[in-house]
Amino acid sequence: MSYTYEHPRPSVAVDLVVLTIVDSELKVLLIRRGEPPFEGERALPGGFLRTEPEPGEDLEQAAQRELQEETGLPPGAVFLDQLGAFGRADRDPRTRVISVAWYALVRPTLAPFVKAGGDAAGVEWAAVEGTQGLAFDHDAILAAAVRRVREDLERRPLAFELVPETFTIGELRHVFDVIHGQAEDKGNFRRRFLRMVDEGLLEQASGQRRTGRRPARVYRFVGAQRAPRR
Repeated sequence: MSYTYEHPRPSVAVDLVVLTIVDSELKVLLIRRGEPPFEGERALPGGFLRTEPEPGEDLEQAAQRELQEETGLPPGAVFLDQLGAFGRADRDPRTRVISVAWYALVRPTLAPFVKAGGDAAGVEWAAVEGTQGLAFDHDAILAAAVRRVREDLERRPLAFELVPETFTIGELRHVFDVIHGQAEDKGNFRRRFLRMVDEGLLEQASGQRRTGRRPARVYRFVGAQRAPRR
């Protein structure tokens, strides 16, 4: 049985705010648009939800596909979570488009391997601080993502997505410093870190890392507590 819908059906897209830490700065992945609208301008990566072959993609499938296409990184290598919907009536000059935005966290060790997707003229890691003038309503989406990451950092184990597999206390504290844009008190953070060890969130790993005059202990995240990947 076929149905006829009298209500308008806007297009649905997914946009990605892909973040990492490079050179002690919070960076966002931006593409240079290779086609209209906003040809040649910087934008967040993303694309339209595919509806064929029927029944088409779920939102999460579309976000994962776009993430892989726009970064070149393998499935499961990047943390991904839904941010929210953006539906301002004039956000896209082509037609009415509602975008469901997602944020992704890329380990700094993977950032150099990111490459542009097929429909982008170029790709860059840009400092979040000072980034503005993006195509569509991507300034607003980026700002919302940064606010969400700062909030989630305090209640979910997101920081472990932005450090190596093993890390020192200082390296983990550096993630908090960069994302919040201010330095954490070393003594307070050390006590917080050791509480995470006592609670079983972290455990000491084998080996040491030389970060100054003397080697520092390294730790690893206990996988069962990892922020769930979508």
